[in-house]
Amino acid sequence: MSPIPSRWKGVCQSGEQFPNSTCNRKLIGARYYLNGLEAEKGETLKTVSSGVNREYRSARDSAGHGSHTASIAAGRYVRNMNYSGLGAGGARGGAPLARIAVYKTCWESGCYDSDILAAFDDTIKDGVDILSLSLGPDLPESDYFSDAISVGSFHATRNGITVVSSVGNDGGSASATNLAPWLITVAASSTDRGFISLIKLSRNNSTYHGESLNIAKMNAPAELLSAANAHAKYFTPYQSSFCLNSSLDPSKVAGKILVCLHPEDSFESRISKSQIVEAAGGLGIILIDEIGQNLAIPFMIPGAIVDNKVGAKLLAYINTTRFPGAYILPAETVFGLRPAPQVLAFSSKGPNTLTPDILKPDLTAPGLNILAAWSPVKKGMHFNLASGTSMACPHVSGIAALIKAAHPSWTPSAIKSALMTTANVLDKNKKIMTAAPRGRTANPFGFGAGLLNPMKVENPGLVYDAGPKDYINFLCGVGYDNSSLRRVTGDHSVCTKFRTTASNLNYPSISISKFDGNSSVVRTVTNVGSTNSTYIVRVSPPRGISVQVVPSVLKFNFYGQKISFTVQFKRVIQTRGYVFGSLSWVNGRQRVRIPLVVGCFAS
Repeated sequence: MSPIPSRWKGVCQSGEQFPNSTCNRKLIGARYYLNGLEAEKGETLKTVSSGVNREYRSARDSAGHGSHTASIAAGRYVRNMNYSGLGAGGARGGAPLARIAVYKTCWESGCYDSDILAAFDDTIKDGVDILSLSLGPDLPESDYFSDAISVGSFHATRNGITVVSSVGNDGGSASATNLAPWLITVAASSTDRGFISLIKLSRNNSTYHGESLNIAKMNAPAELLSAANAHAKYFTPYQSSFCLNSSLDPSKVAGKILVCLHPEDSFESRISKSQIVEAAGGLGIILIDEIGQNLAIPFMIPGAIVDNKVGAKLLAYINTTRFPGAYILPAETVFGLRPAPQVLAFSSKGPNTLTPDILKPDLTAPGLNILAAWSPVKKGMHFNLASGTSMACPHVSGIAALIKAAHPSWTPSAIKSALMTTANVLDKNKKIMTAAPRGRTANPFGFGAGLLNPMKVENPGLVYDAGPKDYINFLCGVGYDNSSLRRVTGDHSVCTKFRTTASNLNYPSISISKFDGNSSVVRTVTNVGSTNSTYIVRVSPPRGISVQVVPSVLKFNFYGQKISFTVQFKRVIQTRGYVFGSLSWVNGRQRVRIPLVVGCFAS
């Protein structure tokens, strides 16, 4: 790579297992933060240099998560990357020529606010352009001024840094985090690649698909056994059905394939269940897991994840067959078996619980079974498959870097607008994206403006721009007094008479959470396309709502020209709940689309 730009002011902080010579023209900076952790714990962090949970007093990644997300955003091309032969092929990050600087704020015991804020300060001083943040606050997110990520990202954005964050992995309605409007908040969706282990039943020759990273081969069929029928002393069948620790009777489990349940909304380790079965003498595991049905897991023994429908068939087979034998075949890489992209069940959803009139998430990106770099400290692996909104976030970060390279003068909000207004809401079959696990039609609370579309982001035509003053007016408009405002801005900002309601922040989506039957909002677009261009409005109105846009035609005469328009919403049919639509400005070459969200509730 070319020499490090002279504007870079960062450092390569040395530490355990990480001399400053580790940095180079690609990895140009590294820092780590311990003051908050050690103050909270009241003791010095001790190095753990062996075992599973290794930890170093340095920027070195001992968990794999940091290496994985960094390589997704900006990894160089690798010719033959694979996981034990699965998913083999060439791969690179979103912006392979971008430089990487690492700010390690999280440890085995967690992430600490003072360390996060210190890292934000350093990114500003060092000269970072894009900040990829695959972490988030605990639920519920209480307020902007009490959340380190919201405060730190405000300062970063005010200094021209685009901050991309993950929406969270809690899955349910109103579970989204990283809710500040100056953040880009990313949900997770699937691709059409799967890692399939076939489950073959020896008595009736039926075959079912399971998801797995299983590479072990079974030489002979083994008996399937419901874990509910293998309960140990002092455990009920219900408890053992989940293959809890010590719940299985080895005399019943030995030599069998156990069918276990995984509870919804559970963070129990799926891998540990296979360890429990193995410890009890089991030869294999089939995990019935509706939420995680598409997760590829490296079980410790032959194993696979199936959904409730397949699980019910397997349990019926067990209950009606004298010797219900089965094989679990090694996994294979398979394409095209499922709808894609699909909003993932674990990906946190809107509505925004802090400011319902700001749509979150902003958009979605791939976050299922993503193959990327890994720390060799962790089991000697150089590549690994991982799933989560942590993996979706750096997909967007990498593309944001490409936009910044192409348009260095663009603001963070202009980059966000380009990402959102070019996003796609259709799957590969040209239908509206669906949501796992049940395949129902998804909506902006799951996918935001849609799926990241790297081919269109550099030429969006129009952008919805906003800056620090707009965000200050927004905070005042949602009820912040001067004291609360300054806890975010860190300066002497004051609220003026001009206050922006959340719905009227110049955001690349429109949300009206408490619709009274007649509301209007104003948006302003900036021409970043052709000097002379004309855009015509196209509206797909939310159900039961009439949408009128004035003016309906926008004519631009020069680059950078701004034009405002008003969107009027009127109720025409009584509806209840949230309804969704879209508004697009079309000029024949570009379609600048934003989602519309209207909440219709009785007062």
